[in-house]
Amino acid sequence: MRFGYAALLLAAATMPALAQDKDKRPAKSNAEMQKEEADAATANAPVEEREERSKGAVTVAGKRLGYTATAGTLTIRDIEGKPTASMFYTAYTLDGTKPGTKRPITYFYNGGPGSPTFWLHMGSFAPVRLQTGSPEFIRPAPYDFGPNPYTLLDKTDMVFLDAIGAGYSRPLGDAKPADFYGTDEDADAFAKAILRYSTKYGRWNSPKFIFGESYGTLRSGALAYQLQDRGMALNGVVLLSSIMNYGYRQPGLDQVYLNYLPSYAATAWYHNRLPNRPADVATVVQQARDFAVGPYMSALAKGQNITPAERDSVARRMSELTGLSPDFLIRSNLRVDLPRFQKELLRGSRQTVGRFDSRYVGVDSDAAGERPESDVSSDAISGAFIATFNDYATHTLGYKTDMPYRLSARDAKGWTWNWKHDSPLRGGGQQNNPNTAVDLAAAMRGNPYLQVLSMNGWYDMATPFFGTENDLGHMMLEPAQQRNLSFTYYPAGHMTYLNPDALVAMKRDLSAWYDRALAVARSDAPPVPPTTAAATGQGPN
Repeated sequence: MRFGYAALLLAAATMPALAQDKDKRPAKSNAEMQKEEADAATANAPVEEREERSKGAVTVAGKRLGYTATAGTLTIRDIEGKPTASMFYTAYTLDGTKPGTKRPITYFYNGGPGSPTFWLHMGSFAPVRLQTGSPEFIRPAPYDFGPNPYTLLDKTDMVFLDAIGAGYSRPLGDAKPADFYGTDEDADAFAKAILRYSTKYGRWNSPKFIFGESYGTLRSGALAYQLQDRGMALNGVVLLSSIMNYGYRQPGLDQVYLNYLPSYAATAWYHNRLPNRPADVATVVQQARDFAVGPYMSALAKGQNITPAERDSVARRMSELTGLSPDFLIRSNLRVDLPRFQKELLRGSRQTVGRFDSRYVGVDSDAAGERPESDVSSDAISGAFIATFNDYATHTLGYKTDMPYRLSARDAKGWTWNWKHDSPLRGGGQQNNPNTAVDLAAAMRGNPYLQVLSMNGWYDMATPFFGTENDLGHMMLEPAQQRNLSFTYYPAGHMTYLNPDALVAMKRDLSAWYDRALAVARSDAPPVPPTTAAATGQGPN
């Protein structure tokens, strides 16, 4: 009792002193209070998965299709189950689709790297679409946006995914942007998101496809292999406007000039800059292909040791194919970088041609400059796509958040991308510049049913189609796997679906391709592996 009473007396005696110490603490400055208030109000991605559902309908080939649109997030976790990122998605599923369904599902994504997927989402094969012309500037708001009769919903459910750091996708907890900003890190995040979606919504038994555009095609090569390595065999891979190999872009290598030559020829044909213009673009493209892998390749390989006679001969033929003067080509050492071509082709008219779509023409303030001041083909469409998505996401899909929708992960401070890539080949080592055509080839060898469709625009100068042909033509596939690889071409640029005529053709080609991919997987006569064919004496048809 006496001990307790003494303690109470001591406490009472010290209370005024404690109060005085508290009063002596410096008051928080206004700036500190504002910072605490701002930190408390910071909008973050949700750790708990979120979804907002809405209903819609679209008519395809005279048939009305009802669907559910889901805008939500997928929580990516590490091997211990700790949340590391939240990936935003928009999914479209045909009404009546239930978990365990055998209805196909396709995962879509744009590239960048670091780009969100509102381009593919708003412009291509979703049940809704921004109406575009070809090639023209989209008029200011209000925009023509509504049901898309060329949607792929009659063939497949669709999920549009935003890369981490882009759109509404963000790292979580103590995860850093660098954990996702890299060739392999990015592919790993998408693999985890696709696996998570398939588990959450019961799609493991559905035929599965991935559809990437631009850098998204490089992602697709790595992703097809990573998914297969984790137990998810794909039915098909769609590569739109591809770049599978960044190695050839290194300074001092000539392959990039070979890759661009047929695109230069197609662009010169479109703008009527050829002295002997063929009747169709495919003819001049084939002439440029033949020249590129013949006299042009030989000339570039000789470097400074080329003779004046051969140099002049090659320059004359290049001029006939590209519309550039022989003198300009000689002064450029027969190596014309893309910005120079964009500026030089129409220099007499003071106009430049676009990069994403070389059918577009723009005017710079400096007609004597060496490169365009902007990409007119991007300027012509960006505002409409950005505004349309923001309005649609908020008011139709009902996904409301105080987070900004990032137009690129590159906008964040300290952006950097890790281009190193671990090759799946035994003894392949680490690539300093990624080439995931190697990964795709490994996936095709491991899955003889895997179908790959390469879709290309004649006027795409960002990822030239001849470069794609070169990348995919060097996967060293056996004849049995080569039959699973097909190509299509359209009178359009990088975003081929902007051209309404190309969109119609793309829908037709994709519908036939989906049917074929499903038929191959269900065939009673599976593809014969090359080793079996050799052993039995049976060759490919």
